[in-house]
Amino acid sequence: MFIQTESTPNPATLKFLPGQTVLEMGTADFPSAETATASPLAQRLFSVNGVTGAFFGTDFVTVTKADSIDWDHLKPAILGAIMEHFQSGAPVMAEGSAQAGGHAEHSGEDAEIVGQIKELLDSRVRPAVAQDGGDITFHGFDRGVVYLHMQGACAGCPSSTLTLKMGIENLLRHYIPEVTEVRPVAV
Repeated sequence: MFIQTESTPNPATLKFLPGQTVLEMGTADFPSAETATASPLAQRLFSVNGVTGAFFGTDFVTVTKADSIDWDHLKPAILGAIMEHFQSGAPVMAEGSAQAGGHAEHSGEDAEIVGQIKELLDSRVRPAVAQDGGDITFHGFDRGVVYLHMQGACAGCPSSTLTLKMGIENLLRHYIPEVTEVRPVAV
């Protein structure tokens, strides 16, 4: 098994590509060891000293490290943990655990606008953010303000505020005049 690694815009996060499917669909975010109970792979990653977060996409795993630990010391242990997991045949997600789909339901007078926002996020934003080892989820629309949550490599990335304000906000405002602002939310 050969696992490729890619840097991300977040210096504390690396993207690992195991060359096989990680999740069939959706994403899974593990911002702490306490949240890793739903995934044998996440539990294995958090057993590596210095790992502070894990995020899974369809074909990648992103791992966030503590600032006090250097990638040169951590990367071999993470590669070993990923390789051991996939060779063990254990599932990535525990039986019956839920994964994030990235959508909050919305009805009422703004339902059409919310549909347009979700369509733009799915077609234009999420593929680009996934390239950097992360994801973005819609959390609401209220009086012109779109609320989004950044996950994986994008969470805590130095350029995430710029991505939200200059990139995503400008895109949404261009296509949907009712959108006036984009704000991040913490989950």
